[in-house]
Amino acid sequence: MDTKEKEQNCEETMTNEEKQVNENGEVNNEAVNIKESAGKQKLRSWLNRTLRIKMTDGRILTGAFLCTDRDANVILGLCSEYLSENSEARALGLVMVPGRHIVTIHLDV
Repeated sequence: MDTKEKEQNCEETMTNEEKQVNENGEVNNEAVNIKESAGKQKLRSWLNRTLRIKMTDGRILTGAFLCTDRDANVILGLCSEYLSENSEARALGLVMVPGRHIVTIHLDV
């Protein structure tokens, strides 16, 4: 097998995403066509939207959804904390909420 055939076989085994990253060392977001699961699409639609998170200790956090991870930890920006439903808000700023302490998540509209 000559070098040209090896290169062709290697290119055929690469995914579209790998090809887009490796061609010139740059990522071409327009050409990358990745099918995302429904869950990923839902999370992506929530980015920068206001979430209301109820925690196991009864506190309620509201803030802009920035990201999450596999452990269901959530990062909120411009976060405010409420000790109960009718209490005053306390400004917290950027917060990481551990997934194991989350009871419910609501999208505020």
